Amino acid sequence: MNRLINGYCRLLEWAMVAMLAMMVLLVFGNVVLRYAFSSGITVSEELSRWLFVWMCFLGAIVALKEHGHLGTDMLVSRFGPLGRRVCLAVAQTAMLGINGLLFTGSWAQMQINLEVEAPVTGAPVAIFYASGVVFAVSASVILLRELWRTLSGQLRDDELLMVRESEDLAQVDDLHLDRSGTYRHK
Repeated sequence: MNRLINGYCRLLEWAMVAMLAMMVLLVFGNVVLRYAFSSGITVSEELSRWLFVWMCFLGAIVALKEHGHLGTDMLVSRFGPLGRRVCLAVAQTAMLGINGLLFTGSWAQMQINLEVEAPVTGAPVAIFYASGVVFAVSASVILLRELWRTLSGQLRDDELLMVRESEDLAQVDDLHLDRSGTYRHK
């Protein structure tokens, strides 16, 4: 299961690279065409906005898998292993519930907008809301796996804190001193 999720996230990373490249080409190409030739790419704004939304949702899936979301562990870090395990299980269960709400809402919006056409591309607006469905399903699979690992005792004590207090602390954690006393990246 772990290999499958890792492969899926690798695929999402490549999809995000392609989306970012398309966004850059669309927006940059549109700017050049407008200033140099007084024309433009009609679908540029709409398509780049949709790509951005999809890229954010796909990135959130990868960040969830890698425990890269920011959070606070000020209280939980003071607990022992059992307290941390209980808090983690409660948090994962709550996230699964929120994913259920996100799935339900996104699915409803997808159904409502199946026959609504986007103003410029004419594509179904349901594509826009499908990003929430993909996120909710993918995140639920990851969260169910993590919840199983939490409840079955497969997590080591140092894995029970799955958030990072701040980006600065995360960067400090990635740095190590070598024997000469200088910093080197992990």
